[in-house]
Amino acid sequence: MFLFYGLSYLYGGYQENKKIIKPSQTELVKSIGEGKVTSIEVRGSDVFIEYKNKTKGYLKKETASTFEEVLINLGVNKAQLQGIDFRVNDEKGFKAFFKKILPFLFPVLLLIIMLLFLSRQGGMGSQLFNFGRSRARMIDPNDKSNRITFADVAGLQEEKEELREFVDFLKYPQKFLAIGAKVPKGVLLTGNPGTGKTLLARAVAGEANVPFFSISGSEFVEMFVGVGASRVRDLFQTAKRTAPAIIFIDEIDAIGRHRGGGTGGGNDEREQTLNQILVEMDGFEPSSKVIIIAATNRSDVLDAALLRPGRFDRKILVDLPDLKEREAILAVHIRNKQMADKIDLSVVARRTAGSSGAELSSIINEAAIFAVRAGREKIMQDDLLSAIDKVYMGPEKKSRIYTEEDKRLVAYHEVGHALISSILKYSDPVQKITLIPRGMAGGYTMFASETDKKFKNKEQLFDELVAYLGGYVAERVVFGTVSTGPRSDLTQATSIAHSMVTEYGMSDAVGPITLRRMNRLNGLVEKHSVQTEVLIDQEVKKLLQLALARAEKLFRKYRKAADALVRELFTIETIEREAYETLLRKFKVPIGKGG
Repeated sequence: MFLFYGLSYLYGGYQENKKIIKPSQTELVKSIGEGKVTSIEVRGSDVFIEYKNKTKGYLKKETASTFEEVLINLGVNKAQLQGIDFRVNDEKGFKAFFKKILPFLFPVLLLIIMLLFLSRQGGMGSQLFNFGRSRARMIDPNDKSNRITFADVAGLQEEKEELREFVDFLKYPQKFLAIGAKVPKGVLLTGNPGTGKTLLARAVAGEANVPFFSISGSEFVEMFVGVGASRVRDLFQTAKRTAPAIIFIDEIDAIGRHRGGGTGGGNDEREQTLNQILVEMDGFEPSSKVIIIAATNRSDVLDAALLRPGRFDRKILVDLPDLKEREAILAVHIRNKQMADKIDLSVVARRTAGSSGAELSSIINEAAIFAVRAGREKIMQDDLLSAIDKVYMGPEKKSRIYTEEDKRLVAYHEVGHALISSILKYSDPVQKITLIPRGMAGGYTMFASETDKKFKNKEQLFDELVAYLGGYVAERVVFGTVSTGPRSDLTQATSIAHSMVTEYGMSDAVGPITLRRMNRLNGLVEKHSVQTEVLIDQEVKKLLQLALARAEKLFRKYRKAADALVRELFTIETIEREAYETLLRKFKVPIGKGG
């Protein structure tokens, strides 16, 4: 109907505007006096004129007074007006109202059509009216396919025991409330990436059989101020309606960093979002039955108000798995895989020291891919060992071509590392040496720790320095010069030596003092004098020179064993631990005796 009236009006206006003149009011008065005007029609503020010569005219009148009064004031007498067909049509009702709003109606209609089109297309348009709503994903406790329990989380026994309290509270809250106990409102999971923080949070929800709301810290923050705080309010309100429930905020450091860092001031969107989280956690009642679980790799940058008692009361460190835990994690990941009968997961666990659960999962998946490529229906032990190499060193570079001299250089470099490490008392045993290039490496030596070391003494760190310099020494002794190959070895050795002097108090000249201090806002800050800096450089250089001398002495002493290893590598490219140690015994190399 609106469109019909609009088109009719525009068409009528077009017809009426054919062959018209636009006189001024003074000219119209003159024409009336000369008797040239036959009719005048007033429609609101529009005046339509018809002359005796059939010409039509049009002008706009003032709305303050009637047009008849205007003409009289300009000198037209009533007798002259009586000789003219003078009509006044005051339009009222819908038609008059429609004419007034018509100029504004089409832009509004166009905007509405565009919004409807965007909302039907999905994406950003579908969220226009839900911009302040939380984007948390909910896992329904009745969805058995997505349910995870503590049985699905290998290792982490202490962490699971700590979290069982939260499970008991969600399942039997009256048991705690009856005695007057207040269960912690939040728990913060910290640790290296891939150690299973998200898995633990989901397992708590699975054990308690409650809804699990999952969201990342970065999903709260938008470029529009106030959106993050609105989403926080919506998330907590939704969780309270479905209580008992768990809210899981991953990477909370995205919004939970220290306030007052000088970026954005008090109106910073991130800070407003953090403030809203603090308020919501304070507003929890003891019987609200909603628990917050957050995860981060950087707990050191979190705001103190977030970590205080009453918000995140519990802080649980989810550490890297030890040897037994790695074997248990591998056993979980092979549950739905087709494995060969003779699979020794303990070998894989020993070769993956320092690996996270996510890396172990990747190794099993890569092993399955190797089996498929080879046309096998089951995963073999060799597939697992090859997967370890690929995950840590990268794929084989079969197309890379080395000259005989380059190959010999790589062989002596890797043999230098392996031989010297095998002699040292505190080094890890060598699992294999290979000349097959992977990633950026022309070859590599793999070590595997028999036990997981949490702490290292000065002698152990010094042996690491000697082992890192083994490749450098081998090149210098055999070729009389050094290449660019030992660059990363020298970087690692220098870093260890510097830490021994400045952080661990292992230098007699510097003494038991930490010269590196961490500032949570600005990173690493070193506060000491120029004289101390010179002393540090001297002590670092002294440690490296002692390690270099020891490495060179050992390599020269057992040079024949090194030459034999290089010849063997040129023949078969890869030497495994058993064959390697057999060859060392043949040349009477004291394995693990310190030389």
